[in-house]
Amino acid sequence: MNQDSQDRFNGNPQPSWRKPAGMFLILALIAGWTAIVVSLSPWVGTWPVLVQAVFYLVAGILWIAPLKPLLRWMELGTWRR
Repeated sequence: MNQDSQDRFNGNPQPSWRKPAGMFLILALIAGWTAIVVSLSPWVGTWPVLVQAVFYLVAGILWIAPLKPLLRWMELGTWRR
């Protein structure tokens, strides 16, 4: 048994590098998605107000989709179950 395994069993888990890396990836995802949505604003701004509202509502929710696998990777170290 290696030292890392022993520490987990003794109640002293070692911090994982995946959590800080994942936090930076989440921030990069938000910044990238924001840049994409903002770059579309000249065209979206010409649409009727209700259509704009639907677009921004969908865009505001859609960025959450990649978070589930990213959060799973941060916690478990795997992208899939």
